[in-house]
Amino acid sequence: MAKYSRIEVANAMIETGLVPLFYHEDVDLSKQVLKACYDGGARLLEFTSRGDFAHQVFEELNKYALENLPGMILGVGSVTDAGAASLYMALGANFIVTPVLREDIAIACNRRKVLWSPGCASLTEIAKAEELGCEIVKLFPGGIYGPNFVKAVKAPQPWTMIMPTGGVSTDKENLEAWFNAGVTCVGVGSKLISKEIIKNKDFKKLQENVSKTINIIKELKQTT
Repeated sequence: MAKYSRIEVANAMIETGLVPLFYHEDVDLSKQVLKACYDGGARLLEFTSRGDFAHQVFEELNKYALENLPGMILGVGSVTDAGAASLYMALGANFIVTPVLREDIAIACNRRKVLWSPGCASLTEIAKAEELGCEIVKLFPGGIYGPNFVKAVKAPQPWTMIMPTGGVSTDKENLEAWFNAGVTCVGVGSKLISKEIIKNKDFKKLQENVSKTINIIKELKQTT
């Protein structure tokens, strides 16, 4: 069962502005990545469910967070059906992120009052997601649509909260373009937790990357 309510999760997304995305089949390595993100100031992490027995890795990771990292909110991404969403929620997932808009996942998550963020690529999909109770919409693939799409959506729907994933980097110029356009937060994967960092197990570097990115976002939020 989720420890954090969907309101608490949404507030954490709004406050920090950053959701690191990560998957690895090695539990111990995943714990080190999670701790580095936590020590860098991140309070959310989306575990992207993309491998065999990924739910077993998530289960161990979530137990580790609950025991050792107070305030760290773990969710699961790349969820494609209600069955998978229910499995992860039973393992304590605090939010569910999907690559597409699926009503069955919305129903499963709303029943348990767990935040869900569906991948949307049109204003019609975004409006439908909000009708189904979505708080923060995932713009995916973000790199295809870009900040101008966000700006266009926010014009008729200023209440819409958007989290782009894909096409987001930790460069100040890139982050500035997104936040100036009006995004609520950003999801960042390999541009934050690079293959090089994982290969070299350079968790200090990862901590520094996360801290720097969060500080940039904090500055941008104060000026937008």
